[in-house]
Amino acid sequence: MKKHNNLPELCKNYRKQLFEKFLEVGQGHPGSVFSMIELVVTLFHNSHIRFDKNTNKFIDKIIISKGHATVALYPILKEFGVIDIKEWDNWGNKNNETILRVFGNTSIPGIDATSGSLGHGLGIGCGLAYLYKKQKIDKKVYVVISEGELYEGSTWEALLFAAHNKLENLNIIIDENSLIILGTTDDCLRLDPIKKKIEGFGFNVDHIDGHNLEQIEKALNNKIKGVKVILAKTVKGKGFSIMENKANWHYWNPIDEKEIEICRKDIE
Repeated sequence: MKKHNNLPELCKNYRKQLFEKFLEVGQGHPGSVFSMIELVVTLFHNSHIRFDKNTNKFIDKIIISKGHATVALYPILKEFGVIDIKEWDNWGNKNNETILRVFGNTSIPGIDATSGSLGHGLGIGCGLAYLYKKQKIDKKVYVVISEGELYEGSTWEALLFAAHNKLENLNIIIDENSLIILGTTDDCLRLDPIKKKIEGFGFNVDHIDGHNLEQIEKALNNKIKGVKVILAKTVKGKGFSIMENKANWHYWNPIDEKEIEICRKDIE
């Protein structure tokens, strides 16, 4: 798959596709999916995650640790031809079988880890990065985590492991939308200052606008030694006025025709 010249339009297109699919499927986690669209679009369509046309597989690995948002990858994988368009079309149709699920798993082409139990993805990513480094295999590992996963001790253990082993091939992206199912992270259990805490491991941390494509690209291209960490400030439910910054849109909600029309107009 080639680079796209108009990434903003591509992000809008993927949001449209995913919104219509949420309507068909009737379940999912739109708030968390829509907060990370620009991040994954930049990773895939600016070739940070390299693609081998001969094998029709990606060279580098991506772990979506916040597994409820893995469906953000489905339209991208469809675009690359990794997921058959028939699987996408059948998803949400009760009369047809499909490999696609609300939570991604390794039976789906292009999905590198089964995730969903929060706090495990970074450990998986560290294991892969450690293996590739030791065996001198030219593969990068990208892990997308939610800041809510910073409530999990396993995440901090993985950060310790990454720092100790100087995993230069590991790239950590923290999707900081400041909301979890129960409300704001400030109200539930304050995490700030996240940047200073992560820097305490000796990591370089870029704090960026996670919807600004130029800032995302610059951070991904930042040449540093050691583990790369991007703290991306995002909006839960980005692109849809009825969902933005609303904790209840962590899950799909009943939606009437008027709200559907509002959502469709939002992403015209």
